[in-house]
Amino acid sequence: MEKLTHFNEEGRARMVDVSEKATTLRTATATGAIYMDTATLAMIREGRIKKGDVLAVAQVAGIMAAKRTSELIPMCHPLALTGADIRFALHETPCRIEIGCTTRCKGETGVEMEALCGVSAAALTIYDMCKAIQRDMRISDIQLLHKSGGKSGEYHREDTSWQS
Repeated sequence: MEKLTHFNEEGRARMVDVSEKATTLRTATATGAIYMDTATLAMIREGRIKKGDVLAVAQVAGIMAAKRTSELIPMCHPLALTGADIRFALHETPCRIEIGCTTRCKGETGVEMEALCGVSAAALTIYDMCKAIQRDMRISDIQLLHKSGGKSGEYHREDTSWQS
C-alpha cells in the first residue's frame, strides 16, 4: 500500500509538494449521468427549457468548473489546463444524459479531479436548468475512465461504453 502524502508530521492535512515531480503531458477523462423523465429529455432536445439551451450552458459550466477545481477541492493544485472538453450523449432507455469531460495539461500533477469536477458541474447545471419541470432527476455514475501521464502511468476503466 502506498504511503499517504496528504498529511504533515503532525497528522494534519497538507497540500503535497510536487516541485520535484517531472513535467509531463497529463490527460484524464471522466463521465457521469443525469437520469430524468422522457418528457424532460424531449424538452431539452427540442430547446423548450425556459432558462435557455441546457446543453450549451452545461458545457460552459463544466469547462469553467474544470478550470477552477483547485478553488473547490481544498488539496488540489491549481493547474494551467491546456484543454477541457465536455460532451453529451442523450439516451431514451434508461432516459438520461451521459456527460463526458476530458482535461489535459503539461504539469507535475494529474488532471483527474478537473475532469471529475467538469462532469459534476455540467450535471448540476442540467439539474438547475430543469428543476422547475422535474425535481426528482438523479445524478449518478460519476467516475474516472482514463488517465495518463506522471509516475503512476496509464489507468483505463474496463467497464465503460465511453471512449477517451
